Amino acid sequence: MESKKNYIGWTIRIIISFLFIISAIAKMYPSPYFAISTFEVKQLYTLGFSEHIAPYFSRTLIGIELALGFLLLQNNWLKRFILPMTILLLAVFVGHLTYVTFLSGGNSGNCGCFGELLPMTPIEAIIKNIVAIGLLGYLYYLLPKETQKHNFWILTTVLFATILGIYMVAPIQPPASNFVSAPIEEIQQDTITEATTSIDTLKSETPVLEVKKDSIKKVEVEAENPNEPKKIKSGNAALFPSIDKGKKILCYFVPGCDHCRAAAKELTEMRKKDASLPPLSIIFMNEEADLIPAFFKEAGATYPYKIIEIIPFWTTLGSGKDTPGVKYLWNGNEIKYYWGIDGNKFNGEDLNVYLHKSYQDLKK
Repeated sequence: MESKKNYIGWTIRIIISFLFIISAIAKMYPSPYFAISTFEVKQLYTLGFSEHIAPYFSRTLIGIELALGFLLLQNNWLKRFILPMTILLLAVFVGHLTYVTFLSGGNSGNCGCFGELLPMTPIEAIIKNIVAIGLLGYLYYLLPKETQKHNFWILTTVLFATILGIYMVAPIQPPASNFVSAPIEEIQQDTITEATTSIDTLKSETPVLEVKKDSIKKVEVEAENPNEPKKIKSGNAALFPSIDKGKKILCYFVPGCDHCRAAAKELTEMRKKDASLPPLSIIFMNEEADLIPAFFKEAGATYPYKIIEIIPFWTTLGSGKDTPGVKYLWNGNEIKYYWGIDGNKFNGEDLNVYLHKSYQDLKK
């Protein structure tokens, strides 16, 4: 009977330990800084964490998860401290996921428990955590009462080692420049296909240092045009100064993302069929930026682009949104926005319909 309890106990310990270790590792997939930054923006920012606190909280949390995964496999302070702390952490996760599900009004999106490696909806994660709490409760019942003293230094050593390890593999980067400008000469020279003949180059994207009175008058005239929406600021002029003038297509892509490449390729095919397609500009995430030449080769054309850091990229893309992002702007107004790979994903035919709608039709 005692051997059976011991067997069941170790089975539970191994299962829960595996879940915690995989959860910590998954939050660093496919690359530690990219994955943790994505976790911060998509999960922590929505909970009210500031951009200054989130980097420390995320790395410490992942370190604690990893430490608990290892500590469940040893016997020091297991019943007195490790099990209660593990159950408490899972209960906090359940409360958080329940709150998120209540706010979102549904069960969509990725809870972030296993990062982008194993997407899981909030309801699935709640069920997983409740089952884990039940197993740990049963394990607590099976374990004999601890009467002897244990070495607390083993716990602290493992904890600090795992937290320090996370900070080492994904060091917090200083908030230097939010974006890296693509060389003007490089953009002007890259003309891979005939589809690029009508594409704006960065030569036309030179920032205007002075605002003249006659230019102000011109804006006022354009804003009063009943056939166009009133000119507003889209917030992207720092990257592309002429983005708020007329019709534009602004894309949010990750260089190594297959879905982003497919969207870019479809846009290039649309341009081949219709030369009147608005100028297209791309904001690339600074993740695998060395793949940008390969990205354009697969897309079949080169477009003006800027590279921005991971966290500013997700912030610019929009809360709760994912790549690829394709936005149709008219005088800075957001007419249509496609994002992600699910219900709101990019659709070339649908975009073409919007591009050919008059302003009056759009207002209906």
